[in-house]
Amino acid sequence: MTARPSPLRRLHRALASGDWLTPARARAYPAIFLVLWLVLGVAWITTGDGVFDRTGKVIGTDFLNVWAAADMALEGRAAEAYDWAAHARAEQRVVGADHPDYYGWHYPPLFLLAVLPLGLLPYLWALAVYLAATAPAYATVLRAILPGRAALLAAAAFPGVWVNIGHGQNGFLTTGLLGGGLLLLDRRPLLAGTLLGLLAYKPQFGLLIPIALAAGGHWRAFSAATAAVIAASGLSAAVFGLDTWSAFFASLELTRTHVIEQGATGWAKIQTAFSTVRLLGGGIGAAYAAQAIATVAAAAAVVAVWRSRAPARLRAAALVAAIPLTSPYLMDYDLVILALPIALLAAEGRETGFLAWEKTVLAAAWLLPLLSRPLATMVPLQLAPMVVAMLLAVIVRRALRPA
Repeated sequence: MTARPSPLRRLHRALASGDWLTPARARAYPAIFLVLWLVLGVAWITTGDGVFDRTGKVIGTDFLNVWAAADMALEGRAAEAYDWAAHARAEQRVVGADHPDYYGWHYPPLFLLAVLPLGLLPYLWALAVYLAATAPAYATVLRAILPGRAALLAAAAFPGVWVNIGHGQNGFLTTGLLGGGLLLLDRRPLLAGTLLGLLAYKPQFGLLIPIALAAGGHWRAFSAATAAVIAASGLSAAVFGLDTWSAFFASLELTRTHVIEQGATGWAKIQTAFSTVRLLGGGIGAAYAAQAIATVAAAAAVVAVWRSRAPARLRAAALVAAIPLTSPYLMDYDLVILALPIALLAAEGRETGFLAWEKTVLAAAWLLPLLSRPLATMVPLQLAPMVVAMLLAVIVRRALRPA
């Protein structure tokens, strides 16, 4: 008589096979989440008081630093946006002088070119325009990867989307530029390189892009990306003055010590190998060592995939999945970019069949932006580096498997 498998073994088999995620459940879960997000979003807006939600936080939180910097630049004080005291006073025009929270401006001056018009609008209108203008970039690239109503529903319900909206952040723009550049790489390399080069507004995301382009021999895109960075930087210097760039570089030391090393935003919000060590009580040296290991491993994975004959979808998925592992400065709202490797791997699996563990890892990555920060506030455990590493691992496994 054959012994019945233990509950633990049955669970292992279910997770490995992905049979628990049936097509019906894959459609139903995102629909439930989307309804929940919409209800919470309406409550968030309607129960607030002016620019504040019911908890006393400013609606859009991090967008406050964008609006304040744009407002200062319109007054001819762009360089002062990097003076935290002056920038805080600009934020106080919205929240009042007694508001305890401060949201620093850490972006290079080229991003001021994109957000400058927002300073002409009242704060809440500017926030609405900002999100409405960038959301189509996210939707367009996700629809290009996985067309169909069910896929669009999953993309809209993705928790990373709503974390990004809640923070008033730029994840939609980042996802659009990164996804658009990678999708166009083989067909329109100059446009692809330009889009990837414009990601220089978030320089911590840029380490692996030139490495991947070089490993894959995409030299036209590499040149276009370089030209885009130079052109955007030069234009910002012409518009705002070279002193703005000097102020930006001078502010990096404070960003490094205050935000990255001391975790001013809270370690739970920072989704990196560095913050994992700091959350556990480790020192700065140990945290940088862990981050270096994660960065080198991610870079090696990207080089291996981009030098292989893997399909373009898997090369793009590997690069984007590796990006969150390479910087000590990556927040929970930045996890919206995981929509790209999730969709790319799902498209590949739907076309050629899913391998063991892929469905479960995809589900874990999809839920990650919802769970990572709340869990880390309760226990000293940072899920993001582990789940992202698993996502990268299954992508690399598929990309490098024998034909």
